[in-house]
Amino acid sequence: MTTTKETHDLTAQALGELTIRDIQEGLQSGRYSAEALTKAAIAQMKAVNGTYNAVIFENEAALETAKDIDRRLAAGEELGPLAGVPIVVKDPMDMKGFPSTAGWRLLHAASGGVDLMPERDSPVVARMRAADAVILGKTNVPILSWTGTHANDSWAGPTINPAIEDRAPGGSSAGTAAAVATHMAVVGLAEETGGSIQNPASAQGLVGIKPTIGLVPNAGVVPLSGNRDVVGPIARTVEDAALCLDALAGFTTEDPKTLASVGKIPASYADGLTKDGLKGKRLGLYGPGWRPDQLSDEAAELYARAKSELQAAGAILVEDPFAGTDFASLRQVTPGTPFFDGRGLESIAYDMTMYLRRLGPDAALKTWDEFVAATASEDPFEKGAILGYLYELEDFREAIKSPETPPALPEFTKLKAAYLALLDEVFARHALDGLVYPQMLQELPGLHSGEAILETTVGELNIAGIPGVTVPAGYYASGAPFELIFLGKQWSEALLIQCAYAYEQTTKHRKPAL
Repeated sequence: MTTTKETHDLTAQALGELTIRDIQEGLQSGRYSAEALTKAAIAQMKAVNGTYNAVIFENEAALETAKDIDRRLAAGEELGPLAGVPIVVKDPMDMKGFPSTAGWRLLHAASGGVDLMPERDSPVVARMRAADAVILGKTNVPILSWTGTHANDSWAGPTINPAIEDRAPGGSSAGTAAAVATHMAVVGLAEETGGSIQNPASAQGLVGIKPTIGLVPNAGVVPLSGNRDVVGPIARTVEDAALCLDALAGFTTEDPKTLASVGKIPASYADGLTKDGLKGKRLGLYGPGWRPDQLSDEAAELYARAKSELQAAGAILVEDPFAGTDFASLRQVTPGTPFFDGRGLESIAYDMTMYLRRLGPDAALKTWDEFVAATASEDPFEKGAILGYLYELEDFREAIKSPETPPALPEFTKLKAAYLALLDEVFARHALDGLVYPQMLQELPGLHSGEAILETTVGELNIAGIPGVTVPAGYYASGAPFELIFLGKQWSEALLIQCAYAYEQTTKHRKPAL
């Protein structure tokens, strides 16, 4: 039996090889204790976080949580499915006892702002506690999670990409991905509005699951868009991400849109995972019917290799199934952004109003007007500021007039319907199970280059509200990760996870960052 001291002395490499199944089995067999695993994870965090700046708030209660898990295990009590698993939580997700700063110094008292202290956990954090995960801390993001490329403007400073340190780490869940990639945590909670799960996962050689809108609640998460925001896991393996999604998914009255998930959730997203999961699957390939944006020469070469690997695993590939449709014309890069379709964010004032209301009666800011006043010195909505492009959207100009009134958003809802109708049509015409694209058009930009990550799926995926799963698929000559993203219709997470798992297991492309 491995002793507690030996477990505490786990190397970074050994921590990086641990999976949720390993921890479940190790706790039951006595090979691990939750306390020893947590001590090892904390030691790793203290050893490398100064370099990578992933965790911005450490949870001092983590060790007590682990000791309680060990006590309950010894007493024969039933434990949650993530018992003893070290995890991290993205900063904007409310966690009682910690401020939700959204990476902004004006929402961080120690940096001269105000602290938004929630009176209770967000549903996703509550679900992690109920699953008996050990929360190590909260992770770094850019201001208001505004970019899918980096966290350079955070009050805590930039997050560094462990996979290739001079390149962008992906955003806005940069810190969550870096904590997982550096073996501090086994899985981490991320959240996407415009690439914030898929980009950092792909940038750092990890697995990310961006769920269908309505599968996972986003109440109690500092919003960019109540219509697009969705929480999902980032992990080192597909199975770990699937097991975390099991704990996150499902209905809560706090987020009425999750009612749509009832009847759509399998017993476990990790059930039936096999190397044969790609056999007979009909998968559409990236092409100008989806977007006119071309892959770089090296991305195209890596994608060609991936296509041969998919075929060898039994997949049936369909060239550019959106050709001949007007799908590509639906995407419009919003003026004032480098590569982003911002439609769906028009409700941010109302969404923030609802978020502030949930914080409770003792919150430092309770209304949109108070939020605006507290952040007036760095108005994010003024022309040229990080969210100034929203004034380009007619529905935003109307919604901002009355932050307390639920906005209608006619353009966004019309666009979403058009995306979903075309997806249904194309999937039916080609009998598709899913799509499989390179997640980025080219390799990562430099960390401080000012250039954006050029993804292949963000606007379409987030406006339509469909799921995507990223998986490592190799590396550029520079060492930057190359990843695939499996996409599907609403509620097709289980099928996409099966495809991603089969690809992962038959190729084994991922190399640990440390």
